Amino acid sequence: MALVTGAESGIGRASAAALAQGGRDIAILYFRDQAAAEATAEMVRAAGRNAACIQADVSDEAAVHAAFDAALAALGPIDCLVNSAGINMAGVAVAEMELSQWHRMFATDMNGVFLTSRRFVRDRHAAGEGGSIVNISSIHAVDVRPGGADYCAAKAAVRSLTETMALEEARHDITVNCVAPGMILTPMNAHAVQDAKYRASLEANVPVGRAGQAEEVAQTVAFLASPAARYITGSTVTIDGGLSLVLGQGA
Repeated sequence: MALVTGAESGIGRASAAALAQGGRDIAILYFRDQAAAEATAEMVRAAGRNAACIQADVSDEAAVHAAFDAALAALGPIDCLVNSAGINMAGVAVAEMELSQWHRMFATDMNGVFLTSRRFVRDRHAAGEGGSIVNISSIHAVDVRPGGADYCAAKAAVRSLTETMALEEARHDITVNCVAPGMILTPMNAHAVQDAKYRASLEANVPVGRAGQAEEVAQTVAFLASPAARYITGSTVTIDGGLSLVLGQGA
């Protein structure tokens, strides 16, 4: 069974569907939108698998433990964790950024990954069994943007946590990897989704000439969580249509 955070939309929803198509039951962790989580659950059930929708604030330690307990009670042992819950960059320069915004970003995009990953590996250790963690980072963990200090720093921390845990958990047969998406058409990029002209102006920067879809990221997530990827750990897979390769060009 797989537990997917942020599974009510975007990459989390697509990952839940892809994992279900691969034969896993899915615990869908959502923050506020229960109706959206139920829509994801229907996608899982349409693939012939069981689903449970569980509300949780992944930045809250007690809530994370309660969510894992609920998932175990509903669907059984969890052998795969996908950390997709997150919020977008504030678009505010460091000089103008309030400490509360910095804390808000790290609470969700970094602390949430730490808390869920820690609970996951503790449970796998107790069971004496392996498993897989797939974290959603970003190309902006490396290729930073003005106004994105909070997001870029949090996603860089996720990448570092991924690599550290990969070393720690290798002897327990637990793989830990992450994917680094570029421009993906999800609710987090609502402006690009809704405004074709604006989207085209951004897509002009992408070597393949278009934005990516959440399902394209999800297929890589499902692969990293599969037996075919048991010898891959501590890796970051970039999914950006080549965007990160051209950021140093033209000057």
